[in-house]
Amino acid sequence: MVTWKMKSSTSCFLAYRRDLNETRMLNCSEKMMWNYSPDRDPALRIYPVNLNDEGNYTCEIVSREGNFLFLFSLTVIVPPTLTLTSDKNRVAVCQATAGKPAAKISWIPASNHSVEKDVHHLNGTVTRISYIGWVNNTHPTATCLVTHPAVNQTLSLDLSYDSFRLQYLLIGLAVASGAGVTLFLILRCRGNGMLFSILQTENFRFIPSYMNMPVMDHSVSPEKIYQNYKPQAILMSY
Repeated sequence: MVTWKMKSSTSCFLAYRRDLNETRMLNCSEKMMWNYSPDRDPALRIYPVNLNDEGNYTCEIVSREGNFLFLFSLTVIVPPTLTLTSDKNRVAVCQATAGKPAAKISWIPASNHSVEKDVHHLNGTVTRISYIGWVNNTHPTATCLVTHPAVNQTLSLDLSYDSFRLQYLLIGLAVASGAGVTLFLILRCRGNGMLFSILQTENFRFIPSYMNMPVMDHSVSPEKIYQNYKPQAILMSY
């Protein structure tokens, strides 16, 4: 007999009894199912994966060879949406929206005069905004570097006086190896061992005008955020 127990946002129970060829499910969504026929492979398949699936998973196997218990802990990583903008006072604003965990933002050339702000969302993601004044900077281009477990991206914006009248927005796409693929998670447990796999089908003068600048609203519904997931956006420890 194979039994999966999931303790995430909702508790789920999934079991298979081989001698009776019987499967039971309790409080499980349709996206949680056996990867193949449970009598052949008791691996658990989760598709699509989202933030609500975070939590602890246990797989218990009862057989003639003995009882086996396997423990899993699932953490979902969400790549942020990246933007770089500026205001009329030449304050550059680099923003990493709805990431999990929060992204790290640095400026090129490096400066100790930047100011950061974090906005925490109910679904566990974080929007990080970094502001820096570019008035007395001799460099015509503002460049921010965003680092995150799911994406490393550099954004640049021309802030020279000649081109400053042309306001534009640079949107950094969260680029990670394997981008644009469909993600699903498979947890495997076997009586003589365990296998987990992820298959794929992340001197300045500061002008305090940022205090009055609204945070760019890139908020989307949780389901849309999940579409940004990449195969590298999952951590599993056991």
